[in-house]
Amino acid sequence: MFHEEYSNIKSDWSDKMIEKERIIPRNILILQALIRRLPLNHPKLYLIKDELGKRMAGFKGEKTLDYTLSLLDTKKYYILNDLRIPCKEGFFQIDTLLITTKVIINIEVKYLAGTAYFDPIFNQLIQTKDGNESALPDPTIQVKRQESKLLDWLKKNGFHNIPVYSFVVMSNDRTIIKTSPDNKILNKIVIHRQSLFDKIKYIEGFVRNESATIKDIKKLIRTLKRHHSEPVSTVLERYGIKERELLKGVICEVCNHRPLIRKHGKWFCMECNNENSHAHIQALKDYELLIRSTINNAELRTFLNVDSSHVAKRLLQTLNLPTTGIKKGTTYILSFNENQSTKSQ
Repeated sequence: MFHEEYSNIKSDWSDKMIEKERIIPRNILILQALIRRLPLNHPKLYLIKDELGKRMAGFKGEKTLDYTLSLLDTKKYYILNDLRIPCKEGFFQIDTLLITTKVIINIEVKYLAGTAYFDPIFNQLIQTKDGNESALPDPTIQVKRQESKLLDWLKKNGFHNIPVYSFVVMSNDRTIIKTSPDNKILNKIVIHRQSLFDKIKYIEGFVRNESATIKDIKKLIRTLKRHHSEPVSTVLERYGIKERELLKGVICEVCNHRPLIRKHGKWFCMECNNENSHAHIQALKDYELLIRSTINNAELRTFLNVDSSHVAKRLLQTLNLPTTGIKKGTTYILSFNENQSTKSQ
């Protein structure tokens, strides 16, 4: 569902210099699958829904940035989203990186409602929303650490001369930003989304000399992409949830009834009478997100509640998945693309 909504709001600026697109984070997909696969009375469900809500808000904040970035000159700016780069301490992550021949701009995006008070004494961000206060880590410290690690990485990989500027962008236009009167530098680091374009143009005018050639930039982008690593999910482990707790069966996309019945080559819902030829694809996506990236005939039968090994084999073969092994030892590698829809035809 969220995937469809995201596709509908996706900005139409494919001609822009987007070297690494912003996609739905895998952690969000995993949390959504986990919520689908847990009983309604599961004791951890409310915690998982709370985490999903926070991650969705964060992703929404990052998406709102895309319109602002679409205003940039496509011949000057190269954009990489959601980078995760190795460093001495493990990895550092960057929401959005703008690269030009003059500068690199590191952007940390925050989507907060209400009032955001930056406390420079205790280095914390205090969010006030609906009369309630919450203490959050100070994103200005976070972005400075990112910048330091990025500079170390650039030096290590032979890109010494490109200056780096970092900003915390509050992507909710209604967020009220406050700090103490003696904090004179906050507005140099923390800005609203509407101010980002002007800030970038100011830096572009302020930094007159080019620090790299287009060839250098292309090499830098290739190196960043090569070093980028997707995070390994620990959601089940963090919540202490075992595989046996996950609900099995194909779920109805109309009414969420489970399990659907397989008959006459289609999945039939006993609750709302909906018929779907491809509902098992979402179930297998859930399996890949929550359990493992490979599946065999017996495992599919168990997870989808399918009795026939011939039906299971036919379902797997029609997906044209990569395989290892032969005959009864065949294992299918769960790899899906946009064309494998869960919609009935």
